[in-house]
Amino acid sequence: MIYMAQQLVKQPELTEEALLEGARRVGELAESQAKQAEEDASVSSEVVELMKEVGITQMMVPKNQGGPDVSLRTFVKVLRKVANYNVSAAWLTFLYPLHNMLPAYLPKESQEKIYNDGGLIADIFAAVGEAERVEGGYRVSGKWNFVSGINHASWVGVGVKVDNGEGGKEVILPMLYKDQFTIVENWDTFGLRGSGSNQIIVEDVFVPDDMIFMPEQAEEIRRPADDDYEKDYPLYHVPLFPAFYFGFPVMAVGAAERMIEEFKKATEKRVRLMDGVRESESPRSQRVMAEITTELKTAEALLDKYITLLEEYEENGAETPNSEFFALRTKIIKTTTEIGMRILLTLGGGALYKGGPIELFFRDIVSLATHKTSLYEDSVAAYGQDLFGFDSKVRG
Repeated sequence: MIYMAQQLVKQPELTEEALLEGARRVGELAESQAKQAEEDASVSSEVVELMKEVGITQMMVPKNQGGPDVSLRTFVKVLRKVANYNVSAAWLTFLYPLHNMLPAYLPKESQEKIYNDGGLIADIFAAVGEAERVEGGYRVSGKWNFVSGINHASWVGVGVKVDNGEGGKEVILPMLYKDQFTIVENWDTFGLRGSGSNQIIVEDVFVPDDMIFMPEQAEEIRRPADDDYEKDYPLYHVPLFPAFYFGFPVMAVGAAERMIEEFKKATEKRVRLMDGVRESESPRSQRVMAEITTELKTAEALLDKYITLLEEYEENGAETPNSEFFALRTKIIKTTTEIGMRILLTLGGGALYKGGPIELFFRDIVSLATHKTSLYEDSVAAYGQDLFGFDSKVRG
């Protein structure tokens, strides 16, 4: 296996203002290329290179590895800004920097190997692969679908189940370099097409123990196993999976915000043929505008609660159940999806034309809501169990 000699461009001085300006540039570029990204089933390398240039992909690299180590609040603002323009680009704006938390749990030498390579990281937690224990590590094989952003990534963590030494199984993520897997471009979906969530195939690849992310360990201790780590790294102080999923409701809120803006613009100039009334002057559309705006504010308030619970998790004794995060997150996404549906059904057939902003954002927000971590019925069932004193066993 050959690692690139490229060094991580160190940008520890990145400010929130600079990142937000970079997010605007990324969003505008992605929106201008949205039609091509739909056809290619991937955002362009130009968009990804701009993400790198403005420092977005490095946001969650720890300071001791040359990153700016930004706060969760800044991450939220940056992600929401990109989502105002294009949800597929926002999907990668979330996942590329987020995945920098995976090597942050590895031994120091392994961290440096990945961070100094400078390549982007993808992952797939679904434990559908196979791993055979051998001396010093595992031999890994399998096929994984839904690997977002893999077209532009140098590294990927893949889910496999292995014996935990206590008669049970646990999920681990071996970290693979790009010469250890093959990409199959099979991403052809209703929405989020620009995320390029393709399949990868791995055939009998050896991965040493020091290149394996251990989710259960990270979930339990919320720190790397050794004592030499960045103490202020925000992702060490939060529950693993609720933090790993926080970007999905942020994107939903950003997309709904843009859809409301587009609804307002379309309504202000719309005159209905059946009665000749300008819609902005009609109680029909005024009522819709008021209700969807109020619903967005509700979603924003729930999002703020979610982030606050993450920030105060350890201060509150690490007692917030994973199911509560799950329920809050999916309620936000359900609310924003309903906003999109209300907009579409109010505007009527004119909003259906392919490639228009309403049509594109609606497809993307519905697709976001189908992600396994966004399923509302699953979340309320789990939260209800915990509220009645049963262990839902959900991971976040």
